[in-house]
Amino acid sequence: MTFEVGDKVIYPNHGLGIVERIEDKTILGTTCGFYHLRIVANDTTVLVPVSNVDGVGLRRAITDEEVERLFGLLGDGKIDNHQNWKGRFKDNSDKMRSGSIYEVADVLKSLTFLAKSKSLSFREKRMLDRAKFLAIEGRVERALERCFMAKARTVARAKVAKAAPRAVAAPTARRAARAS
Repeated sequence: MTFEVGDKVIYPNHGLGIVERIEDKTILGTTCGFYHLRIVANDTTVLVPVSNVDGVGLRRAITDEEVERLFGLLGDGKIDNHQNWKGRFKDNSDKMRSGSIYEVADVLKSLTFLAKSKSLSFREKRMLDRAKFLAIEGRVERALERCFMAKARTVARAKVAKAAPRAVAAPTARRAARAS
């Protein structure tokens, strides 16, 4: 998978990132391409080798249709029940590293269900928090984008209204309005 500058991507266990640059770097005599990602959550920069995109699970942010599929998955009533903590943690860790938002949603669903019946270990609590963050971040990002676009429209309308010539009220109408 290839990305371009400005693409919004999901970097597993880090969250939403924006491709800010793509450049070649020479390290120990070997030249390879790197994506410079700015991680939105903490405003850090991460370099991901172009050749290792699949290995780290880097993927594009999901579409609105995929969001609906995701919420369908969250509400389908199917929950993996692992009795063995070690097996459950390994499976969930693999899902979190997969880069698939649907796998992350599966972890979110199973750990949330488990947390309702017993206390989670510290590591599972951390994983649950991370899954929540990764699963909802895309929807929050889209909501913020809609908010910013609405705000920009409001500001633009205000500028147009301010620039338009105003009708001057007749002096008697102004006096009558003040008197009442």
